[in-house]
Amino acid sequence: MCGIAGLVNLRSDSPPPDRALALRMASALRHRGPDGYGLYRDRHVALAHARLSIIDLDGGWQPMASHDESLWVCFNGEIFNYLELRDELAAKGHRFRTKSDTETLLYAYAEWGESMIDRLNGQWAFVLWDIRARRIVMSRDRVGICPLFYTVHDGVLRYASEVKSLFQDPAVPRGWSRDGLDEALTFWCAVAPETPFAGVRQLPPGSVGILDLDRDSAPRVTTRWRAEFPTTRPTEGPEARKVAHVRRVLSDASTIRLRADVPVGSYLSGGLDSTIVAALIAGNRDVPLRTFSVEFEDREFDETEHQKAAVAHLGTSHASIRCSDADVARVFPDVCWHAEAPLLRTAPAPLFILASLVRKSGYRVVLTGEGADEFFAGYDIFREDRVRRFWARHPDSKLRPNLLLRLYPYLQRSPVTQVEMAKAFFGKNLTKTDDPFYSHRPRWDATSRIKLMLSAGFKEGIASDAATNRLRASLPTDYLAWTPLARAQYLEITTLLSGYLLSSQGERMMMGNSVEGRFPFLDPDVMEAGDALPDDLKLRGLDEKHVLKRAMGDLLPESVRARKKQPYRAPVVAPFFRSGVPDYVEECLSETAIRDAGIWEWKPVSSLVSKCRKTLGEAMSNTDDMAFCSILSTQLVHRDLVRGARLDAAGAQPGRLGVDVDRVT
Repeated sequence: MCGIAGLVNLRSDSPPPDRALALRMASALRHRGPDGYGLYRDRHVALAHARLSIIDLDGGWQPMASHDESLWVCFNGEIFNYLELRDELAAKGHRFRTKSDTETLLYAYAEWGESMIDRLNGQWAFVLWDIRARRIVMSRDRVGICPLFYTVHDGVLRYASEVKSLFQDPAVPRGWSRDGLDEALTFWCAVAPETPFAGVRQLPPGSVGILDLDRDSAPRVTTRWRAEFPTTRPTEGPEARKVAHVRRVLSDASTIRLRADVPVGSYLSGGLDSTIVAALIAGNRDVPLRTFSVEFEDREFDETEHQKAAVAHLGTSHASIRCSDADVARVFPDVCWHAEAPLLRTAPAPLFILASLVRKSGYRVVLTGEGADEFFAGYDIFREDRVRRFWARHPDSKLRPNLLLRLYPYLQRSPVTQVEMAKAFFGKNLTKTDDPFYSHRPRWDATSRIKLMLSAGFKEGIASDAATNRLRASLPTDYLAWTPLARAQYLEITTLLSGYLLSSQGERMMMGNSVEGRFPFLDPDVMEAGDALPDDLKLRGLDEKHVLKRAMGDLLPESVRARKKQPYRAPVVAPFFRSGVPDYVEECLSETAIRDAGIWEWKPVSSLVSKCRKTLGEAMSNTDDMAFCSILSTQLVHRDLVRGARLDAAGAQPGRLGVDVDRVT
């Protein structure tokens, strides 16, 4: 993948876009595209690109034009079915000059207009300039793998893959969004189009934005894809046929994601999802598949035993990196710089370190297992919801809440080992099963307690239910006709998957090391297959991802196939206190820094930090963990991005330009 950025004049009397600014914006994305830069400029637009070369290494430079130069595109991502689309378009008379997937976008738009999005199998964010129509077309892939931010100020639209690129323009105000931060401290992320930054929007996943010059003051956004679930019971049929279909589409999705002109590797965590992906592609190679994993010094988080079992079974060429508390603390400022968002967990940090191992090993593309939990019901939150609804039918039952004891067997400090506390936590609002957010209320309510530590000035104007009300207003019209499991899946896909797992914890950590992630479980055919399955094939009783175990069990070592779901986690507070407090923690959590940022109330922050020092971060409550990480991460983002401590260095002028078309000079 790459980095894109640019400027669009919304008024005909505006001066030409600033060439130097466009290049600074591209330079701020150099980690996304270290192989070179490109620029197209005319009196109306400037399109800038930072390239990570993966397909058509010699010919795929951007911005790229159609043969008559009436269309220009700036593209981040991959279109995996570009060869099939290319053949179809060539048969219609379109002439191709390169072997890149980028060029396919130009002629797909020329042939089908914005509906071309429906034909794409890939991950993308692109901005296309239609000179004849004087129209900008923006799009983002179905689930938001590739980011695309924009802001409008003084008659100019600025867009970029990352906010740090937008902030290269000194005319753009830099500040926090109350709504965006409110959502981050409820859902773990701001839900598109919201962002944590005032005046900055993100194009929602699965959408297209159209902007006609001299007419529009901002993009007109329409949704072309969302997760869809049956409103009636799925048609009956042999389970074996459904299981075989899942295996077939997932195998196809994994194979097509091997298309590249550079070597492709795979993450291998030792869990079901990544092992399935590795197993499917290991047989497609003449040499052993290269796999990568992260190990932890703390056994509570370590999955090395399962990783070794998977490597031995699949015969991969494996590399791993060990992550210590000191490593988490060392990279956390860079993690926040790349995430550009509040973080409630340190989990992105080890993945940032893992991506660095991939890059140092000479790889720039890896396949991973993201999406399996959301589309095939792998998360504990789905099992929680099932237990609570079962309990709610007989709320006075003494036996039914004991099912909670079957959750979280992997946690040393499991929230269900204290039975009475678990009953109080999961039993809150137990019988309100008609709440559209029933599955997520316990989690969201717990996370929202962090907002009690916000400063009085920041809390002003934020209603307690504002974030959930905005989400409620965006729900599909047929949402309440779906099954409870489908509703819970939709919420996970719409909030946590797009806004956190594929962003702060995923794509941002990979691209921070110039590594592209590819996600077979997020192939459109795989997602459609998962959505269409009956609930019982996804969550059978409390057995998660039942269909995947049946479909892929013969490819996996028994120890991986039979193990219970263990979500990827990392130590939260201890890394910053167990072996001495890093200078940046002292700086960012000082009274001066807290009061200067104005986000948090100093007294509760001071009390929490004192507690961390006293306990060395050990045995902290879940709320304390989330609160500390939220405070530290927002303070780091405030220092480096809002106040701009790292912006000037990020915007240093780029190197060579593979494309330089300037129609102004």
